[in-house]
Amino acid sequence: MALIDSVLNLVNKTPKDPDAPKPPVGSRSEREAKIKDKAGMVINVFALLLAVNAWYGGGLSSKVLNNTIAANNQWSWYQAKNVRGVIYETAALQAKGADKEALLAEKARMDADKKEIAEKAKKLEAERDEAKQRSPWIGYASTAYQLSIVLLSASILAVSMPLFWGSFLVAGVGVLLSSQGLLLWL
Repeated sequence: MALIDSVLNLVNKTPKDPDAPKPPVGSRSEREAKIKDKAGMVINVFALLLAVNAWYGGGLSSKVLNNTIAANNQWSWYQAKNVRGVIYETAALQAKGADKEALLAEKARMDADKKEIAEKAKKLEAERDEAKQRSPWIGYASTAYQLSIVLLSASILAVSMPLFWGSFLVAGVGVLLSSQGLLLWL
């Protein structure tokens, strides 16, 4: 809010209110130097949080893509086994004796393979779905970290401690969103 007021005052060139609270002791450059010292280190910490968050989010995106492709491959293989099983079963209906038994054994093997393949595909889909659940929270957290860095930069330009502390609030929201993405506690 203070940033918006500052921008509006610059644009409108309105005179300062004589009843407004007095600025903190010290010249603007002294206050600016203090905020720069504090904000510089904090920006690095928030940027680190953003980088770790982006790294984790990239891993989730990769898992979604890779597991989708792998699950599709498994289901394609499942369908191929299904077709082969039908072929063996059809051939067994026309065969006699040992040939019939061998064909039915192959059909049973295809059914066992299909069961194993389906389990693998379902596991890949479950991992993909979990990564999909986590991903939006990580994206929201990245946005919060970026906003906190912007607020810190604005606090330097506006020489505003409320903006400085507001950036911590926004970064705190980012930490909560990151923890939701990591732990899925909601």
